[in-house]
Amino acid sequence: MIERSSGILLHITSLPGKYGIGDFGKEAFNFIDFLKQAKQKYWQILPLGITSYGDSPYQCFSAFAGNPYFIDLNYFIENGFLELSDLDSLKALNKEKVEYSKLYIEKYKVLKIAYNRFKQIGNLNELKIYKNKNIDWIENYTLFMAIKNYFNGISWIDWPLKYRIKDKSTIKNAKIELQDDILYHLFLQYFFSKQWNKLKKYANENGIKIIGDIPIFIATDSADTWENPKIFQFDKKNKPRRVAGCPPDIFSDDGQLWGNVLYNWKSLKKNNYNWWIRRVKNCFTLYDVVRIDHFRGFESYWSIPFKNKTAREGRWEKGPGIDFFYSVRSKLGNLNIIAEDLGFLTPEVHKLLKESGYPGMKILEFAFSSKEDSDYLPHKYKKNSVAYTGTHDNQTIIGWYNTLNRDDRTFCNQYLTQYLKNNGSNSTECINWNFIESLWASNSNLVIVPLQDCLGLGDEARMNTPSTLGGNWEWRVKIEDLTDELSKKIKELTIKYNR
Repeated sequence: MIERSSGILLHITSLPGKYGIGDFGKEAFNFIDFLKQAKQKYWQILPLGITSYGDSPYQCFSAFAGNPYFIDLNYFIENGFLELSDLDSLKALNKEKVEYSKLYIEKYKVLKIAYNRFKQIGNLNELKIYKNKNIDWIENYTLFMAIKNYFNGISWIDWPLKYRIKDKSTIKNAKIELQDDILYHLFLQYFFSKQWNKLKKYANENGIKIIGDIPIFIATDSADTWENPKIFQFDKKNKPRRVAGCPPDIFSDDGQLWGNVLYNWKSLKKNNYNWWIRRVKNCFTLYDVVRIDHFRGFESYWSIPFKNKTAREGRWEKGPGIDFFYSVRSKLGNLNIIAEDLGFLTPEVHKLLKESGYPGMKILEFAFSSKEDSDYLPHKYKKNSVAYTGTHDNQTIIGWYNTLNRDDRTFCNQYLTQYLKNNGSNSTECINWNFIESLWASNSNLVIVPLQDCLGLGDEARMNTPSTLGGNWEWRVKIEDLTDELSKKIKELTIKYNR
């Protein structure tokens, strides 16, 4: 059970830094210092996986591998694997937003230089030890990435049949011919892991726990699907039969077509959910608390034929239900899990959440409709819940407030004034701080606020707009915005409401 506390949501990509994207370097450690100064107990991030086309942390090439974008390059300079001049092209990308198309070319170019120098002066035995410790996934992953590079990055479901179905002699030859590229990807994962472990240790030593995120679905083009096609809905030639998405709703006439190949839950159950158990176990080596994305999909999920162009013509299929979570508990014990119970919720989903015992999520932006009562109003929050102003998929609180219609805004203003007054506050702060204080004053054991909302930023700082491609995951905070004044403000609220 999570005790009464609070924290900040900020993905690694959004940290300041010199080289075009946030990483595990100095500014990540400085942000932990900022959180400590602000009396926060949690830092929530998005998935750390290696991203694919579209740059979404929810579409990764592996459920186990980390994103090389996050590797701190200063470490390589300090250890002689890079020269400062090697980083000139990345310094040119140090802008307010991440430019992924350029970053992809330039960062991997620099990482390859570091790898080649590491082979000359580094300790290759370190890689061997790391490989042996992670043999259950790393061997398949590095081979997958090497073959993918060999075929110029195309999805494995479009590889020649011998590679797609893993013909033994073909794979044996690939391991020999691509051994240097395989070692390169091992190198990247070793330093990702080494640096993340150091950063997490620093956070924990300073009283900060990390909340990570585990997407329910796996990217169709991933090392996991290539290695384990039988636990997914593939046909005999390893082409997807059905994929994930959301049905049409008031936000989208066509629904959302995510395109992730769906699980074969019958096959997973026959093997006692072993692959999923390994995945969850791995997550808890990375994070202290794990938010399970799209929790409702474990009860039932929207299933769409692979060849469909929209999510309209789909059907609901049953998920594994509570049996899955009982299996996780029996194998791994009681874990600190947050259930992302958003979306279309049926009585069956509510029952599953209750049976699991996990805290669900409360989103303040969903609360204020002048036409109907809402369970997302702060005075209704149960202790066993995690409250947010919004998530990475929502508008910033200021962006959202500015788009409210007149009646909803009037209701919102009246509610906040009375609610805060009832909790001993006579706040005359900016509207974003009234929203934040309403969460801090609530009964939810844990409250999390995106840093953008603490800064009072508009939708120019929005992290992601669902069902859109491009312009997402790009926002970065400026060093000068992480002030002593801001940490003091958060600290005062935290003390006032005993978080």
